Amino acid sequence: MRAVGEHLWGQVDNQVQRATSGLSGGVGGTHEELCGALSGGVLIIGALHGRVLPDEDDSYCRDLSARYRERFVQEIGATRCADLRESTYGSDKEWPCSVLVERATRVLLEVLREAE
Repeated sequence: MRAVGEHLWGQVDNQVQRATSGLSGGVGGTHEELCGALSGGVLIIGALHGRVLPDEDDSYCRDLSARYRERFVQEIGATRCADLRESTYGSDKEWPCSVLVERATRVLLEVLREAE
């Protein structure tokens, strides 16, 4: 998702890159949690449309995040890393996440374009 951030903002600083590194592989490579591409997309939506102050309305950001998740599931099939790996290639094969990240990026950019 770094490429998406760079596409939108020109550059993603190293601190943001470091902060998101643990999301890969369904949180720390465990494959047991939310797909890192989905998590990263939600972070990008938050950076663009999230609130800054606690009393600000964040419903637009939440709605976009929910829309991204729904489209992600429609396009890719699941949200949990292990389920994605199994449904794509079967449980006995390793799946390169680069294909998933590309698809997730397309979905995210479509959701963002529609929100403009």
